[in-house]
Formats: sequence, structure tokens, C-alpha cells
Amino acid sequence: MADPGPASFSTRANALLRKNLTYQKRNLWSNVRLIMIPFYLCIFLVLIQLLFDTKVNNSADNRCGCDLVDTNGDGIREKVCGIQYSSADQGFFCSIPSPPLWPPLLQIPRPESRDVRDLNDDSCRRTGTCPVTILFTGNNRSLGGTVSGNLLTTSIPANSSDLLRALANNVLGTTAEPDFTNYLDTGIASNLSIYSIQPRCILNASLPFSFGQPPLNFTKELRCVQGLNLWRNISREVNDDIFKGYRKGNPEGKINEIAAAYDLLNTDRNNFNVHIWYNSTYKEDGGSRLIKLVRVPRSVNLVSNAYLQFLLGPGTKMLFEYAKEMPKPETSLRLDIASLIGPLFFTWVILLLFPVILSSLVYEKQQHLRIIMKMHGLGDGPYWMISYAYFLTISVLYVICLMIFGSAIGLKFFRLNDYSIQFAFYFIYVNLQIALAFLVSSLFTKVKTATVAAYIYVFGSGLLGIFLLSFLIEDSSFPRGWIIVMELFPGFSIYRGLYEFAQFAFRGNLRGQDGMKWKDFSDSAMDEVFYIIIVEWFLALIAAYYIDKISSSGKDPLFFLQNPFKKSPLRRPSLQRQGSKVSVEMEKPDVTQEREKVEKLMLQSSLSHAIVCDDLKKVYPGRDGNPPKLAVRGLSLAVPSGECFGMLGPNGAGKTSFINMMTGLLKPTSGTALVQGLDICNDMERVYTSMGVCPQHDLLWETLTGREHLLFYGRLKNLKGSDLDQAVEESLKGVNLFHGGVADKPAGKYSGGMKRRLSVAISLIGNPKVVYMDEPSTGLDPASRKNLWTVIKRAKQNTAIILTTHSMEEAEFLCDRLGIFVDGGLQCIGNPKELKGRYGGSYVLTMTTSSEHEQKVEKLIQDVSPNAKKIYHIAGTQKFELPKEEVRISEVFQAVEKAKSNFTVFAWGLADTTLEDVFIKVARTGQAFNVFS
Repeated sequence: MADPGPASFSTRANALLRKNLTYQKRNLWSNVRLIMIPFYLCIFLVLIQLLFDTKVNNSADNRCGCDLVDTNGDGIREKVCGIQYSSADQGFFCSIPSPPLWPPLLQIPRPESRDVRDLNDDSCRRTGTCPVTILFTGNNRSLGGTVSGNLLTTSIPANSSDLLRALANNVLGTTAEPDFTNYLDTGIASNLSIYSIQPRCILNASLPFSFGQPPLNFTKELRCVQGLNLWRNISREVNDDIFKGYRKGNPEGKINEIAAAYDLLNTDRNNFNVHIWYNSTYKEDGGSRLIKLVRVPRSVNLVSNAYLQFLLGPGTKMLFEYAKEMPKPETSLRLDIASLIGPLFFTWVILLLFPVILSSLVYEKQQHLRIIMKMHGLGDGPYWMISYAYFLTISVLYVICLMIFGSAIGLKFFRLNDYSIQFAFYFIYVNLQIALAFLVSSLFTKVKTATVAAYIYVFGSGLLGIFLLSFLIEDSSFPRGWIIVMELFPGFSIYRGLYEFAQFAFRGNLRGQDGMKWKDFSDSAMDEVFYIIIVEWFLALIAAYYIDKISSSGKDPLFFLQNPFKKSPLRRPSLQRQGSKVSVEMEKPDVTQEREKVEKLMLQSSLSHAIVCDDLKKVYPGRDGNPPKLAVRGLSLAVPSGECFGMLGPNGAGKTSFINMMTGLLKPTSGTALVQGLDICNDMERVYTSMGVCPQHDLLWETLTGREHLLFYGRLKNLKGSDLDQAVEESLKGVNLFHGGVADKPAGKYSGGMKRRLSVAISLIGNPKVVYMDEPSTGLDPASRKNLWTVIKRAKQNTAIILTTHSMEEAEFLCDRLGIFVDGGLQCIGNPKELKGRYGGSYVLTMTTSSEHEQKVEKLIQDVSPNAKKIYHIAGTQKFELPKEEVRISEVFQAVEKAKSNFTVFAWGLADTTLEDVFIKVARTGQAFNVFS
């Protein structure tokens, strides 16, 4: 098969996308269960709303009162509803075809809050007789004085047949806050007094009067309060007085509220131009954000009437007799409790995606699936693009299902608010959530830990939102700036957005109107929430990508400062090794020869070898008082294409550290290595495109089949169409996973040996130029092992393979050359026959007799070979090492025949030196050398 070359960006992205879609298909029921969670929560909210409707909204107390009345005089009583049959609470819901006429009232501060800064003392606050302050300013002080003098009247009305007209001649004020409607004015209906604001008052002057007809009849006490008109030279003084007098505006914390203020500007006889200040804070009812009425009309009428009297004389009056609501039909209580508690549940619903995404990312990290994909050519660009798009698609489908579910079952939270605003809000937040998951995944290495932390974040955000953030939002005294600071926490920003949706839905349902529209965007807090989420998404995405580059790619923390147009050299010349001169001189001739070969190759313009390691070293820093650990000691090695190089060595010799450096998991402490002419220190991304890896532990997706694994990695190697199908089929057959439906079973159901064979097939698919195999036949039965060796031997024809193993049989069958590693250093190198010839200059004689004849056997061997050495002895069985230069095989046979005639020999054998013997001998010699060196 022709070399397909490295896969393009789109090809690798397509491979990952197909793998993710297949993985998602395998987890279909998990996704269905995930999507059903918001459905169940929506059903739960509907049930709560139905229960609330039954017990509260539709209760008798929250409907217009009714009674059985004989309307026709025929003795038949019929049910009749009306305000006359209602209690005070029920009357609010009755129809009002002719709303009552209420006298217009001016909003004035409570006695204890009135401005006393211009008085000599504040003793009036104890008696409740402080005047009501009204400020004036303008360009013409003379005109201003006249207008302010005309503002207030001097009489309290007596009983009159036309009470409204009599009251209209006076300036009436109230400390009661207005309501949302004016069907029942709280200033009249409350137990608070109505004040007649006059220039002068008789002490404790008051006048009772009755107003209205049953059931809306009230007996009120009209009390006199002094109105104090004060002049200020400029409007800035007025603004300063108002601000410092309002609640916490005063540095000393004292309240000195002004009833109203007028700036007459350039008003003269030909121009009437006035600005009116009034306290607008009464229009909002705390956290419910229901807009109340404001008592502004009376302020406008007062200054207009005063100006008319200035122009036309004191006899001119423009009476403001009454304020009246529009006629009202019968209504019922429509409190949408589901909207009020909805933010808690929907915060949980949206944030529930966070643990799902985070656990998926940490799973790939924990199982080393991300790095194995990278080793087979999947770059950071395709991985980020497809993974992000994959999670975004799932998240968008999730929130769309949530909106459809909620609307279909009748939740006002979704139905009343504009769908485009809702979708825009959810869309930008799930983007932030995905970026946060990528960022936070760098903090965890275990899925369980990440999942627990994520669910604590999910439920904690919802609970803190409803029990902390919502109360602070509704507390008008809490600084708005700190609310914004709290919304920087992503869990609070999602809650605040849902809170705004809930408030608009609640008000819209209560008034029979729509919820939030785009025209309400700036009036609510949604604009600041949008800005916060967008900025945080951008910053989180940059931070996540930066940390990923450092952690997974081994980039320098300041890599973004490097010149992107500067190309790194394909390789670098051999470094001066002054510090290793002594160790070089003590190396074995074969190791020295390999080092000299590498030095010559590094000076050539083009490399003829697939892998060249040049004085590669790895030192682990010391910890807990321990000295640094030298894992690889200046390794120099050249492996041409078509050769399988075997690395032998005891555990801890440094083989895995060497493989990890060659595959990009570790950075060399010094030295370098060239793979296909590319430096592993600078060009690892390009090295990955021509590399295959069979790691020591199987790195597989449990739910993907063997065939799907090979299809994915084959696509990463740029195999397409029929070439891909053929390569997958040949790979499955080669590792004996094709027949019996094994290829289409999930890898999680494979045995350990089957997983091992699949890992080998993955490393070889696509004919990579370089393959690293770390103990590939571990856990295989003899038949499967032999079959796997045949596959590897066939694959090495155009590939350079570096293989680590503890099986001498495997090393002898597969490897063209062997290198024995001891304590991080290469002790010898050569093909198996050379090593056995070099280190195996003896025969091994084994003889088993009864215990009483052991001495005779030992004497017999000493006669044949005086320098023979006993290397094994147990229960009558003895092994002897006979130098080849001292004995002939025929002499050994003759000695054994002689022994048989003298005593019983149960078994005996003569063997040449095995590779295992060579390994043991070299390992012991190397360890002893490193101990004494």
C-alpha cells in the first residue's frame, strides 16, 4: 500500500468527529436520561403550580366575594358577586366599572425623615412637627420667590357638598407609598393621616372628614403640616441637598429627605421652563421589581398653578380635582409561583451539563486517551475545534429541549419571555460553561474527584443563588456594585439571568402581559449579565488553551512571545560532551562504536536512519531530601528503517523513561533525538504524524469496538475509503480479532490479551515510519504471542521499531539488534548471535542424582573442566558452567557415560548459553559497575 502521507487538518477533525458521534451513539440511553432530568423538573414545577392554584390562586379569599341574593323579589336567591359582598381582600378582584375619584396627593417624607438642616434644631422630629421642605432655584430669583409663594394655600376645607373641589383647593400630602394601581389609593385607605401642606399651621390643627360610599367609605383625619419653601442659588446645590439627604447619601448616615424641588431655569413671563425633582425610589417594590405609581401629577399641577397666578393674579386657579383609574373587569389572583422558584431549578438544569463535560475531559486525561490520540497524529487544533463543537452541539440541543419541554407543559417562565432572548442567554452561557470545563479539567487527574467537585459547584450555586444572591438583589440598601462583583462567579451570573426571566414572567402573568422583550433588555440587569458572561467566556477560553499548551504539549510558559514565523531547525549538531568524556572511555567497544556512528550521522546533511538519539539524558529532580535520579545516562542510538531494535533491562533500568521521551511525554534534560530528521524537542507535533505507539497499558474507549478504534486511528493516518476498510480488515485478521464477531464487540468486553492485540494493531495501522512498543505481548497465550510476532515482523519491513520486552524468546525472534539497559545506561548492543557469542563463552551442564552422589558429580566435573563453576544446586540437581575453551562436547558425553556406570543419574543435559544467560550476566555486571563507579 502506498504511503498516504500525513493527514490534513480536516481529515483529522473528521476522524475525531466520527469517533465522538459513534461514542455518543453508544451512550444513547445515558443522553436520554440526561435530557429527561429537565423534563422531570419542569413537571415538578407544574405540579407545584397546580397545587398553588388550588390552594391560593383559586381560593375564596382571592376572588371577588359572592352571596345568594333575591334579585327579583320572587323569593329565589341567586348567586351574585360584587364589591358589596366582598371583604377588603376580596374587593381587589371585583369588577369596578366606575372607579372612585381620589383627591390627588403629594408624596412627602415621614415626619422622622424630613429635612431639618435649615432649622435651628431637630426637636421637631420628637414631636412629629417637622416641616415639609420644597426647594426652588432658577435664573430669576425674584420670579422664583413669587412662584414659590403661590405654591401653597392657607385654608383647611370645611364640610362641603363638593368635597373633591374643596380638597382640590388645598395641597394634600401623604407619607403612604403608592400602589401598583389606583383603584384604591393607599393614602386614603391606610391608617396614616392625610396632610394639608400650608405656609403656617396652628399647633396640632386637624379636621376629620368622611370620604366615599360603602364599601369604599373612609373616615380620615386631615392634619396641617408646614410647607417650607427654600431658595438655592444654583441647581448643583439642590442636587447636593437631595442626594445627601436621601438615606445613606449623608456621610453621617442621617436622613434629611426633600419632598420636591423645582428648577425654574430661564422662566419669565414669556417662557415657562421648569425641571421637577421627585423621589422616584418609591416606584419599585424591593426585589419583586413591580413598578408602582408615582405621585408626580400633583407636583406638576402645583408649579403650573403657581405660575398662572404669577401671570394672571391670585384669583386664577387651575384645579386638579381628582385622579381616576380606568374601569376594571373582575379579575382573579394569578401568582406564578413556578416562575418565582424556577431560577433555582433551572440553574441546576443548566449547570448539570458542567459535570458531564468535565468528567468527559478528565476521563480522557485519566485514561491517557488524549495523549495516545496525539501520539497518533491528532493535533491540538482539530482536537479543540471538534471537542468544543461537539460539547456545544450537545449543550444547545439540551437547552432547546428544555425550552420546548417548559413551553409545551405550560410554564410561564418560558412562554411569556421572548424566546430569542432566552436562547441567546443560554447559548452564550453554555459557551462559557464549556470553556470553564476545559479550564478546570487541568486541575483534576481523577474522574471521581472532578465529578464530586462539579456537583458541589452545581448544587451550591443554586442554593447560594436563592438564599443569598436573590436576597441581596432585593435589598435596595445593598450596593449594586457588589452585586456585579458577585455575578463574576459563573454560578451567580446564570442565576441572575434566570432571576430576571422569572421576575418578568411573574409580572407579565400577574398583569396579563408579556414577559421580557428586547426593549426591556437595558431596563433589567440582563445587559450587565450578558457582558460579564461574554468577557468571562473569552478569558476562560484563552486561559484554558494556554494551560493546555503548557501541560499537554510541553510548551514553554512564554511560548506566545516567540516569533511565529521563525522556523525551528530540523536538527541540531552534536553537542560537545566534555562532561561525559570519562564515561565514554569506560563504555564497552560496541556501545562506543554506536556513539561514534551517531556523531557521524549528526554531521550529515540528510539522515539515512529513521531514529537517531544523540547523547539523550533524563534526570528527575530530587524530592523529600533525596538526590536527583539519573534515569537515562547519555544514550546514543541509531535505528534505520526496516530494523526492530529490542531494549532489554531489569525493572527501573530507564526503558520507559526513554520511550516517554521519544513519544513526547517527557522532555529530555539534555541531548536530543531525531525522528525522520525532526527534532523531538522542537518538532514533536510533526513527529506524531509518522509515529505509532503501543503503550505499556492499553488505552482504549470501553464502549467503542475494535473495528471502530482502528477506523478512528486509520483516519488519523490519512487512510480513506477502500484503503481504510482494507487496512482495518487486515489489521483485525493479523491480530486474530476478525472472526467470531469479536471485531464488533465493545473493547470493554475484551479480555486482557485481546486488548493487548488491539493496541498492537492500532500502533501499526497506516504503516507509520516509526513505532514504539512497550512490552507488546504481555498477557498473551503462546499461540496468540506467536501470531502477534509474525504481524510485527511483517510490519517492520518499512518501519523502524523500538521494542521493550522481558521475554528473551520474543527479543530473539523479533529483534535485529538488542541493547541491554542497566541503571539508565546502555551496557551492550548487537544482534542476538553476537551477544551470545560475546558474553556466552561457556556450556551449561545440568545433572540430577541422589543427594549422596552430589560430591561424586562435582569431582567428575572438576576432572573434565578444572575452571568449571557451580551456578545452581538444590535437592540433587546441580548446574555447572564449563568454559568452552577447556572442554569438548565429546569429552562431556564420555564423562557422563562414566558417571552412569558408577551411580544412578536420573537426568542430565548440556546446553549452549541462552540469551537469558547473557541478559543476567550483563545486568549483574552493569549493576556492580554502577555501584562501585
